Amino acid sequence: MRGVVHFEIPADDVGRAKEFYSSVFDWRLEDLPGMDYTAVHTTEVDGQTQMPTTPGVINGGLVPRSGDTPAPVLTVDVESIDQALKQVEAAGGRTVRPRTEIPGMGAYAYFTDPEGNTVGLWENP
Repeated sequence: MRGVVHFEIPADDVGRAKEFYSSVFDWRLEDLPGMDYTAVHTTEVDGQTQMPTTPGVINGGLVPRSGDTPAPVLTVDVESIDQALKQVEAAGGRTVRPRTEIPGMGAYAYFTDPEGNTVGLWENP
């Protein structure tokens, strides 16, 4: 069984969303250099891996709303994105963003399920 390891919340105005989520939930927000992405820390993270230190808690991100991310996205950890996308497509889903590497972190992809929901996949290096 694979677990949910990340979330992304799209925003029309990322600055407004940052203010909202930091003030309402006291989340720590960090703009990532060179990326149009704001990391959302809902809990403390390990300094080396940037993974949550509290079991069962996930962190996420704020992203500009786009065609790939019109609504919140949950991301599932997989051993192989390529294999998972083959299974997704065989089961009636569709790849909407192919495997994309994030240097030093891992890789991700997006697909839509047969109900039209966008779901993310994450593969550790």
